[in-house]
Amino acid sequence: MVIDDEKPTLAMFRLFLDAYGYKAYTAENGATGLEIFKQEKPTIVFTDIKMPGMNGLAVLQQIKDIDPRTAVIVITGHGDAALAEQALKLDAVDFLNKPIKKEALDAALKKAEKKISDHQQSRGYEQGSRKGPGPSSAVDR
Repeated sequence: MVIDDEKPTLAMFRLFLDAYGYKAYTAENGATGLEIFKQEKPTIVFTDIKMPGMNGLAVLQQIKDIDPRTAVIVITGHGDAALAEQALKLDAVDFLNKPIKKEALDAALKKAEKKISDHQQSRGYEQGSRKGPGPSSAVDR
């Protein structure tokens, strides 16, 4: 899922994520993004930090309150390093600087998938310690 107030950014993400086999949901603001998040429950969310209304840090915090396992990647413009650091403290997986480069997007997706996979494996291990080995599952695409 991608939350950004810039339509060209949303279009770029949709193209890349569709090409990678993800079902891409998009929202042009934080409030709409949270509504879609609650309905669709995506495992990976990209959110811009600076948006009118609800900013990306507020979106990140609310997503983590709803489902702490969600991998959130923050999108930043130039000069947003301090905000990106705040996002990492709020358990964002990574941050991407605009303009987004394909290599950076690939690396951020790998980090997000690893976080989700690690969580699923640890959950399987916890279940396995009580009931035998748990299933290992890959990240849904």
